[in-house]
Amino acid sequence: MERMVGTIARGLRAPIVKEGDDIVEIVVDTVLKASKVEGFSIGDKDIVSITESVVARTQGNYASTDDISKDINSKFGEDTIGVIFPILSRNRFAICLHGIAREAKKIILMLQYPSDEVGNQLVTIDELDDKGINPWTDTLTENEFRKFFGYNKHPFTGIDYIDYYKSIVESYGTECQIIFSNDPKAILNYTKNVLTCDIHSRFRTKKILKANGGEKIYGLDDILTESIDGSGYNENYGLLGSNKATEESIKLFPRDCQPIVDKIQSTLKKKTGKMVEVMIYGDGAFKDPVGKIWELADPIVSPAYTKGLEGTPNEVKLKYLADNTFTGLKGEELNKAISEYIKNKESNLVGAMETQGTTPRRLTDLIGSLSDLTSGSGDKGTPIVYIQGYFDKYTV
Repeated sequence: MERMVGTIARGLRAPIVKEGDDIVEIVVDTVLKASKVEGFSIGDKDIVSITESVVARTQGNYASTDDISKDINSKFGEDTIGVIFPILSRNRFAICLHGIAREAKKIILMLQYPSDEVGNQLVTIDELDDKGINPWTDTLTENEFRKFFGYNKHPFTGIDYIDYYKSIVESYGTECQIIFSNDPKAILNYTKNVLTCDIHSRFRTKKILKANGGEKIYGLDDILTESIDGSGYNENYGLLGSNKATEESIKLFPRDCQPIVDKIQSTLKKKTGKMVEVMIYGDGAFKDPVGKIWELADPIVSPAYTKGLEGTPNEVKLKYLADNTFTGLKGEELNKAISEYIKNKESNLVGAMETQGTTPRRLTDLIGSLSDLTSGSGDKGTPIVYIQGYFDKYTV
């Protein structure tokens, strides 16, 4: 019988994991149980993706705001700290700000505008145009910003992040001055000691600061790169990818992930005889069309994946073939022609016209977005996603 279904992504319900749990055993058992209960078979080139959160939890990769404070103090001492380009997030950054501000004497908090790096807006582009403000050249004080734009709350959280972040800093008796700029060099007019909190542009920001007279220059990826008094840590990303756990602690991005995905793959191979691909995923990379927010607040989509997930798709656009290469064909004759074309396509189609309109992104980024949307971020209870048919073609 003709196949009628292509890619299928299933969110699998798993136990609530705790520190010390065997994540490999949990994932394998969940997949096998789901297969039996739901009646689907395990196949070669199926994909198991696991959210980074449950991996970090089983590792016990947590740290307290005190741990953050100690590391900040060891790097900056009592110097005034420029804290620049943080994202506007209670979950991602506000908890870290508690640790940053706890022992500091003064913080110059420099916010990007009209929105932060991942799209959370302080104002709209239209409002900037109306006021004649150029966000690429103009640095504004807090008073100037309020005079132009007033008091705006985030459309989803209802938070005025300017007041919120300032209140966190000042709750520790730390002086807080807020400015608005998109130019990293602007902070150097206030202090030469800077903690840059951007995610994907951090290397450029550090380079600019160091080249223009910055002295103590660190990023969030330099904080908690090693354990502080037995705390969790991440040697590659520091505080990047962390989430609020409690009012006094964070869960860090997981570490040592490659052995985990490799062991899950080998265990499933032993139990089923099938070579299943495995990846750990964080935020997907997609944009909310209403709030304009990018979801990619983690430093990378996937910290570890098996070898079969390397590379990018090598696909042709079916509608291009139908409208151009085989424009004179219809029905079954067209289907057969396209199927034959796909079977005999080149192994590297980069630059070929028949690929235009396909998605030139890494497989792990695409699958990570699919997994993130499938599992959700709330109470679905499906931190494991099982994907079938992702590598299937029209001919298979």
